[in-house]
Amino acid sequence: MNDVGDFLKTNGIKPSYQRIKIYEYLMQNKDHPTVESIYNALNGQIPTLSKTTVYNTLKIFIDRGIAMAITIDDNEVRFDAFVETHGHFKCQHCHQVYDFNVNFEGAVGDQLDDFDILEQQMFFYGICKNCREES
Repeated sequence: MNDVGDFLKTNGIKPSYQRIKIYEYLMQNKDHPTVESIYNALNGQIPTLSKTTVYNTLKIFIDRGIAMAITIDDNEVRFDAFVETHGHFKCQHCHQVYDFNVNFEGAVGDQLDDFDILEQQMFFYGICKNCREES
């Protein structure tokens, strides 16, 4: 817990017990959890935890650049502690979200030279290998 607490401090975040547990969960669960799934997983360990606390904590993490929000579907926001540039694939069958490497360099050419790009995201939808093999 000290490592995560130190990491949060280094990023200008007061390392409360709830923040540490939420960040640990985000790092350990690569399935891009939602606020609801984080809350459900941690509520047993932290009885005083609320969905509002989870949401506000994730917002702090995003603002400090140690997590990112991904909106793959209009009605679902998921969170990712892996903030390096990468893409996401969502299986339409099992709804799992997978990370994949992507090289954005040269993907757009010079069409956006006069623009300030603040964030890059790439999403693909389809059927994952596991679901395809089950069919």
